[in-house]
Amino acid sequence: MDTKELSNQLEAMVDKYAELLIGEKDEESVEKIRQWILYNHIAKATPALAKHWNSLYPEGKEEMKKVVLEIQKKNKELKAKEE
Repeated sequence: MDTKELSNQLEAMVDKYAELLIGEKDEESVEKIRQWILYNHIAKATPALAKHWNSLYPEGKEEMKKVVLEIQKKNKELKAKEE
């Protein structure tokens, strides 16, 4: 399998994850989910790196907080619809 095929398969997984998590899979929503996945993984795997990034890029940290809150809100709304 080449890297392009793997990338396409991973992209399909992220699309599906976005749909399951927030009920949307438009380009902007998927990009926010991708950012959240990456940040969340790094923060859990290497907290010192995430802390360092947060101190270097306080605006990025604030934007990431907004992304997380938006994802949480959409997830909560989706769950409420499903009940």
